[in-house]
Amino acid sequence: MVSGRAKLKTGILGLNDTGLRLAAAAVETGLYEITAAADRDGEMLQTVSSKYGCSGVEDYRQLLIQNQLDVLIVAAGLHLCDEHVRLALRKGFHVLKVAPPGLNFGQAAELLAIAETEKVQYTVANTTRYSPGFELLKEYLESNDRGRIHLVTAACYLPGLLDDVRDRWLSDPQLAGGGVLLRNCYGLVDQIVLNFGIPQRVYSLNTNHAPDRQQRLSLTEDTAVLTMKYSDTLIANLIATRTFGPPQCQLRLHHSEGSVTASEDHFTVCDNRGRVLERSEFENVEAPSILRMLMDFAASVTTPDKQKTQARRSVDLDNMALIEAAYLSARTSMHEEPARILEIAGSEPANIWTSAAKRII
Repeated sequence: MVSGRAKLKTGILGLNDTGLRLAAAAVETGLYEITAAADRDGEMLQTVSSKYGCSGVEDYRQLLIQNQLDVLIVAAGLHLCDEHVRLALRKGFHVLKVAPPGLNFGQAAELLAIAETEKVQYTVANTTRYSPGFELLKEYLESNDRGRIHLVTAACYLPGLLDDVRDRWLSDPQLAGGGVLLRNCYGLVDQIVLNFGIPQRVYSLNTNHAPDRQQRLSLTEDTAVLTMKYSDTLIANLIATRTFGPPQCQLRLHHSEGSVTASEDHFTVCDNRGRVLERSEFENVEAPSILRMLMDFAASVTTPDKQKTQARRSVDLDNMALIEAAYLSARTSMHEEPARILEIAGSEPANIWTSAAKRII
């Protein structure tokens, strides 16, 4: 255990754009010291090593063998480093992993179980929870009755998803864990689960624009549409696509008196006539959200008894169970139940909606 004043010795595994942003933000907090980095791009590795005065290796395993770290930040895809993440956890490293926590539910459950056994953190780098728009949504739901909400609609438009050649693996359904869109909508899925828990049933349809059927079997989806039933009085709908633009990621709650809309950078309350009752807009939210997330993660490592990170294990498993159920539904053309998937890991869903639902059913 490191002291509250000591900087956390930190390694970076994967120097893509996300990894570079996390490394820079970690240093900016003053709580982390970058002591090691690993990437297969030798030129980028040399640049980062010079910038932070850290060791650099192209072999992920060597980073873990040669260094004793407090924290490992993982930005590389798990199809390249799942065994290395396991090794890091078993060596007692706290791991901050870019979303999602696994390529599928089983892998996520295994990694979270290892972390629990080794008494270390395995946390998703989910900046959505720290964005001002969604924080205002959380406050709104805490001060108003969730039971009056009857419809949740969510939209996640992700054009240009595979522009970076290093992200082309995401078009392969085997490497991408069955699909890519819901993986990249993790923050929005998390907001639904965080505020309402997991649904009773999930119905999902996926499409892609490949010219023939055989190609469609080898590519992930271009569009995914999910309908989630919570109770007889509440349903949720999520549309995720990379064929629409401009980029958008927002959540809207509907009730008898109006609606509430939230995204990372805005929060709006309207009445049934569309008149705006409350509006908050924010600029440049990404960098502050990353900083707050990293500070929260550092606190969970240095003072775990006093501070518990927002990225709770139970919610991350619920997120992965919902995503897994969605892809199963798309393949079977039948509804699936996330709770049954959670039974595999012996986990109880952290269902915030349950108490509200019981009051109105």
